[in-house]
Amino acid sequence: MGEERPRAADLGLEIGIMPRGAHNALTDVPGVTVGHVTLIDGEGPLYIGRGPVRTGVTVIKPHQGNLFERKVVGAVHVLNGFGKAIGFLQVSELGVIESPIMLTSTLSIWRATDALIDYLADQNPGVYSFNPVVGECNDGFLNDIVGRHVRPEHVRAAIDGARSPNTDEGVVGAGTGMTGFAWKGGIGTASRLCEIDGETYTLGVLTLTNTGDPRELRMDGVRIGRELLPPPDSFDPTRAGGSIMMVVGIDAPVDSRQLGRIGRRAAMGLARAGGIADHSSGDFIIAFSNTDGSGSLDDSELTPLFRAAIESTEEAVINSVLRAHTVVGRDGNTRQGIPIEDVRRILQANGMGS
Repeated sequence: MGEERPRAADLGLEIGIMPRGAHNALTDVPGVTVGHVTLIDGEGPLYIGRGPVRTGVTVIKPHQGNLFERKVVGAVHVLNGFGKAIGFLQVSELGVIESPIMLTSTLSIWRATDALIDYLADQNPGVYSFNPVVGECNDGFLNDIVGRHVRPEHVRAAIDGARSPNTDEGVVGAGTGMTGFAWKGGIGTASRLCEIDGETYTLGVLTLTNTGDPRELRMDGVRIGRELLPPPDSFDPTRAGGSIMMVVGIDAPVDSRQLGRIGRRAAMGLARAGGIADHSSGDFIIAFSNTDGSGSLDDSELTPLFRAAIESTEEAVINSVLRAHTVVGRDGNTRQGIPIEDVRRILQANGMGS
């Protein structure tokens, strides 16, 4: 969809010091798949319930079995709670995730959750209680958000279409109507390989980026926002809030407490890209490990995983902006894709990139 746009690696950026995974994506974690359904329909004035529609749904499956029967180690963290989140309290209490992880538009979260419950009930006859894990960001600037256009068939299609590898980014799935640092934002992903006591583990991150002040945008430490800003009529510095969902997946044997320590480091990756978790930004982290939860790693061995969470989140946020093309939505509202040649020029002037 739209023109092919580069990732951070394509611009020659080396985010951090750890090696990237094979596809630099959350799906580099063995067993993990990601699916997107993108909904784009109509143009012109907003008619609630009819459109224009610029939204979607994204699903992360931590493994390919029955997640209710074979739960994964889970942890959640609320960096700033200006948002809606379903299932987080039980994950925090019990330390497990028992459903695919779903991301969507703010006001579609309940309808999408209903559809996810139907999927879980179909898989598990005779079970009468589930804890679906669903997060959201607000795409109302471009989308008929009150119209709640995500339907059960879209959720099921995203689940059934989940695949690995999956490096789809930008204007896809739940990212279709999102904004990143007042540019077009959306889905971003990245991964790192971690060597611990002779074993190699993979940590991957997927972000739904809908937050940030363009003046703060950084790429590998370069202050892009000092030299490049969106058109003045598309950016109000007094309303630069938004939200971000950060999903961290690993295949390392850790328990929920350790996983929480790892997941919380994603906030530092967001900060390195320029995010500040301001008052009106709903910033949430969901983390999982698809091992058996035996927690065989010692706490003293976790630092590489901390670093991987930081670096992967930073790069995923950057990718979510770089890969997103310009989108015109309801009432002609427009989010510009960040101009790649301008970004390249700024990076090269600062001795970065290629």
